[in-house]
Amino acid sequence: MLPNDQMLQREDIEKVKTAPLSAERSSRHMELSGISNQLSQSTLGAEAEREITASDVTRYFKRKRNTILLCLCILQLIVFGLLAWWVHTRPFWFIDVLVTHEFQDHQALWLHNSMIAVSYLGNVPLLFRALVLLTALIFFAVRLRLEAIMLVAIFEISRYLNNLLKEMIDRPRPSTTRVMVMEAAGGTSFPSGHVMSYVAFWGFLLLLALFAFKGKRWWRIALVIVSALFVASVGPSRIYLGDHWATDVAGAYLFEGALLCLAFLLYFKLKQMSPRFKAIGIGVVKRLRSELLESRAKRW
Repeated sequence: MLPNDQMLQREDIEKVKTAPLSAERSSRHMELSGISNQLSQSTLGAEAEREITASDVTRYFKRKRNTILLCLCILQLIVFGLLAWWVHTRPFWFIDVLVTHEFQDHQALWLHNSMIAVSYLGNVPLLFRALVLLTALIFFAVRLRLEAIMLVAIFEISRYLNNLLKEMIDRPRPSTTRVMVMEAAGGTSFPSGHVMSYVAFWGFLLLLALFAFKGKRWWRIALVIVSALFVASVGPSRIYLGDHWATDVAGAYLFEGALLCLAFLLYFKLKQMSPRFKAIGIGVVKRLRSELLESRAKRW
């Protein structure tokens, strides 16, 4: 056999040997590409599913917003009623004493000054009312008239209801024989007036910043942080200073939370109706203007 023929024969043998290997590699490559395609498709599908789920939750909350607020209001009022009955029949509960002792065991100077500073605004009613009116005037200046009216209304209604509830339940304040009273206050104890007024003002601003105002502006973020700090810290400050029992604070949070739910039910309803009021107002103004022009034309 000629050398060239031998060379060709060897190449044919090598091709026959490597053919299964190349076919196996190509099949593996196809399998891997198919798996990668399936993974990419499943990832895209999962992302799309997550987006759909988030949008569905948002739409569901908007659609069921009134129902959720109403249920929260009823639930908080029921728990508040039970708590009010409990403290009326048991003015001095050992759990309240234990909670107050736990709060007052930490006597750091910075903590003491912070608790006094948090409660200061509630100790000066004229200053607190001035702050509420100033905030309402700012709302009016930026054309948030409904928000301004509701802010003043819920603040004053909360103060009136707090005085009424205190007279009805008539629970004594903490005494020096049971706890350390750092700021002596007069009147009855349940529910806490500081907590109710703080939640009425700062809580209303907090909910406006979270659900009514839009955008990632610095003032909105600052309003959320400041309002949340006051709402969260006023309750512990009243217990720490010995002005209220823990159940007084809990009752104030519950009752004022129910009032805020009612307030925002009314707020969202009025916001939905405001375009109709604007259209009616514009129509009335146009009609009056046309009648005035007609009467002037008749005179001339």
